[in-house]
Amino acid sequence: MPDMLVNLLQIDDYHDVLEGLKEEGIEVFRALAPDKYRITEWVKKHSSINAAGECDVCFSNPPVSCFVAAKGSEIVGYACYDATAPDFFGPTKVSESYQGKGIGKALLLRALNAMKDEGYIYAIIGGIGPAKFYEKCVHAVLIESSKEKSVYDHFLAGIAQKEQQ
Repeated sequence: MPDMLVNLLQIDDYHDVLEGLKEEGIEVFRALAPDKYRITEWVKKHSSINAAGECDVCFSNPPVSCFVAAKGSEIVGYACYDATAPDFFGPTKVSESYQGKGIGKALLLRALNAMKDEGYIYAIIGGIGPAKFYEKCVHAVLIESSKEKSVYDHFLAGIAQKEQQ
């Protein structure tokens, strides 16, 4: 899967989106170390073991580079950055039963704004899934050369998948 590029100087603020979610009882916040295992287990269950490994790395970054969406104590989504490589957004996921409520956009904007606050000017969305979503939400553009070679070409699951083909 190719990567996309986002100009962080042109992204929207996240506060209005978060306020709208609060009305539904959903909060988006930076993860805290005491929740590391709970969050990484949720990521493993709802995304993949690979995503859980990436999320785990985020708890070693100062500040923690993982944001969580929760309704009460129930995790409903997450978004990471600086996990596989510096300046990379992802992985991210919203629980199927909560999709379509703006949670993915809120997590995306919150994480990208954190990256901007940390001094990044551009962000790379690694191994994109929903390209149209990223184009619409943050005006991301495809990095054409990433179709041929990606940072994700060298992880064990990717190599194993290629060997099976």
